[in-house]
Amino acid sequence: MTTLAARPTATAPVRQASRRGSRVRKTLYWIARHAIAVALALMFLGPLVFVALTALMSDNQALTGELWPDTWNWGNFADVFARSNLLAWTANTFMYAALGTAFMLLSSIPVAYAMARFRFRGRKLAFLAVITVMMLPPQVIAVPVYLVWARMGLTGTLWPLILPMLLGDAFSIFLLRQFLITIPREYTEAARVDGCSDFMTLLRVILPMARPAIAAVALFQFFYCWNDYYGPLLYAQTNEANWTLSIGLASFRALHSVQWNLTMAATLLVTAPVIIVFFFAQKVFIEGVTLTGVKG
Repeated sequence: MTTLAARPTATAPVRQASRRGSRVRKTLYWIARHAIAVALALMFLGPLVFVALTALMSDNQALTGELWPDTWNWGNFADVFARSNLLAWTANTFMYAALGTAFMLLSSIPVAYAMARFRFRGRKLAFLAVITVMMLPPQVIAVPVYLVWARMGLTGTLWPLILPMLLGDAFSIFLLRQFLITIPREYTEAARVDGCSDFMTLLRVILPMARPAIAAVALFQFFYCWNDYYGPLLYAQTNEANWTLSIGLASFRALHSVQWNLTMAATLLVTAPVIIVFFFAQKVFIEGVTLTGVKG
C-alpha cells in the first residue's frame, strides 16, 4: 500500500519539469517565429526611445554618451513652446493636411469609381495616364507650376498645395480603383434595379463597402501632407505666418543646434500627433491595404 501511494508523488516533479519544458519550447518557438518582427520592432522603436530620452535630459547631458537622464527635465517641452511658434505651425499643418485629404477624397473617389465600374472608350488609356502620373517626379514640373501660382498671386501661402487636391491624386485613384473592382457587380446592378442613379449607388452602396480603402488612402494623404517639407519650402518659405511644422522644425534646429535636448523635444512634439493617429487607426489602415488587390 505504501509503494502504491508513493508513486504519484514521485512522478509529480517529473510532470512539473515536463510542463516547464513545454512552456520553454513554446516560448522559444514563438521567438523563432516572430524573430524578424521583433527585430524590426526594436529597429524602429530604438530611435524613438532615444529621441524621447534625449528630450528629457539637461542641456549638459544631451549627446554625452549617457542614455538615461540624470534628471527628468519636463520643462524642455514648455521651452519649445516658449521659443517657437509651434501652435501656429501646428494649425497651418493641420489645415494643410485636413483640407488636402478632404479635397483628395472628394475628387479621387468618383474618378476611381468611374474607372472601376463604367465601360467607356479610352478607359485603359485613362488608367495608363494615372500610372504615368504616379511615376512622374514632382520636381520635373515644379518650375512651370510655380510660375502659374506666382501669376495668380498665391505664392507665400499653402493654397498651391491644397487646391491641386481638387484635381485628384494619382496614387489614391489607383489604390481606390484596385479595391473597387473587387466589389461584386451584383451589388451595383441590384441598386440600379431598385432605381438608384450612379451617384446614389456610389453614395449608398459603394462607399460603405469601401471604407477600409478610403481610410487607407486618407491616412496616406494625411501623413504625406503632415510630413511634407518640399512643398511648403517651395511656396511658403517667404511667409513665416504660413510655415508648417516641417519648416518650423528645420528653423528651430538651426537656431538651437547646440541644445539637442530642445531639438529632440520639438521633434517628439511634431511626431506625436502622427503616432497617435496611426495607433488608433492602424486596424482599418492595415485592413484597407490588405484588401486592396492587384486585380485588373
